[in-house]
Amino acid sequence: MYFIKELYRRNAMLSLYSLLNLFAALICLVLIQTSDLTVNGINAFVKPFKFFLSIAIFCVTMGWIMYYLDRPSKVRVYNRVAVIVFFYESLIITWQAANGRLSHFNTDNLFYMILYQVMGLAIVLLTFWTGYIGILFFRKKDWQLPMSYVWGIRLGIAFFVLFALEGGVMGSLMRHTIGGDDNSKGLPLVNWNRAHGDLRIAHFLGMHCLQLFPLFGYYIAKTPLAVKVFSGVYVAGVIAVLVQALMGYPFL
Repeated sequence: MYFIKELYRRNAMLSLYSLLNLFAALICLVLIQTSDLTVNGINAFVKPFKFFLSIAIFCVTMGWIMYYLDRPSKVRVYNRVAVIVFFYESLIITWQAANGRLSHFNTDNLFYMILYQVMGLAIVLLTFWTGYIGILFFRKKDWQLPMSYVWGIRLGIAFFVLFALEGGVMGSLMRHTIGGDDNSKGLPLVNWNRAHGDLRIAHFLGMHCLQLFPLFGYYIAKTPLAVKVFSGVYVAGVIAVLVQALMGYPFL
């Protein structure tokens, strides 16, 4: 309960929006159990569930860490941009899913293509804006926090941006599978391809640097060097996963 109250104190807008997305994710869980509608052989509401949950986690993370910047005007602008972008993205994903259609890589007609392209441009905008927030963390010098935590935040944002932009590779290819098609059977829930290379895995693992590195810096690392070494090893592993996928080999 303390965490929820503190998150609201730090960033009311993103805390409330994260709760809204968690509620939407719960609705999707119910629909997964009650609906037979599928997209590419998978329950249509699995994808909206994953996106709502991811958006909630992202908003909680950014709402928590941006408080340390002491830049309320810049945080307010970021909040608005994030909410607008995520609302559009989740609206399109859920609407297409509810109609049994793809939201990503949908080339059935010009309208669906435009919806997808706008979604991609909006996410790129938010990604670069998040990168700017990361620059502010690098610029600030007067910290009242453990520097291992600060470096966890800095590197978490930096590598989040890098691997978020890796999504552009999937966008340019108009698929996320290498060596096969996107309909191949995958792992439960995440649906990562078990027969061919899947670019979504590195995308997922890399973007969650945003949560992993600050947590490591706060709870485990004693020095900034420990955070840098851990981050380097982790990112090297994610890059190896990406190369493996690009070669067409499955993760598991």
